[in-house]
Amino acid sequence: MNDVFEGRCLCGDVRFEARGKPKWVLWCHCNSCRRHSGAPASVFVSFTDDSVSVTQGAIAKYTSSPGVERGFCSRCGSTLTCSNGKLPNETHFHIGAFDRAAELTPTGEFFSEERLPWSDQRSSALGGLSAMAQVALKREYKRRD
Repeated sequence: MNDVFEGRCLCGDVRFEARGKPKWVLWCHCNSCRRHSGAPASVFVSFTDDSVSVTQGAIAKYTSSPGVERGFCSRCGSTLTCSNGKLPNETHFHIGAFDRAAELTPTGEFFSEERLPWSDQRSSALGGLSAMAQVALKREYKRRD
């Protein structure tokens, strides 16, 4: 596996890379992450600060709570990072910002007690079909009626 993980924000103004093996990859179900990302949960990958470099632009920062700093692109608003004083010398990146996100598989979770009650339902009554497939099937059934 290539030990350089490159990433960027949606608009491309901020680019970064992380070198080496991640410390961990974990789901986070906390309310703060939900509000920051707009998603029901986030997946973070942790790299030591000395293995990460911003190669273009700058990551804007917001202190969301004491000791917690969240990073984002000031142009497009992409959620990028989270740093926590309780976990010093490491930066946690949202895996979706990495070009090779598929290689960053979560192995556990933070704040499982804050998980939304429906978020562990990975499949549905239609056998795990995607939402788009479900919508398409409903349209097809309506046309047949």
